[in-house]
Amino acid sequence: MTLTILSAVLGLVLAIALVLAGWRMVRGPGFADRVIALDMLTAIAVGFAALTAVTTGRGAFLDIALGIALINFVATLAFAAFLERKRREP
Repeated sequence: MTLTILSAVLGLVLAIALVLAGWRMVRGPGFADRVIALDMLTAIAVGFAALTAVTTGRGAFLDIALGIALINFVATLAFAAFLERKRREP
């Protein structure tokens, strides 16, 4: 019962963070802000997958969380390299 309430509260917090990050991604003033918001959205997806794994007891959701985290890491590196290259060009 306590785990159910805690998971519901954490799900609500993640949902609020999802909405705020989505709003920043749509309304972001610059390209870098939108990339950071996308990074945040994928981090929230990892949180949802981990929360689902804890709540349901299925380890497959941890594999999904790990896959999303790895893809997020590589995508963040690619966007950072792109922004750095764009900054060097006159």
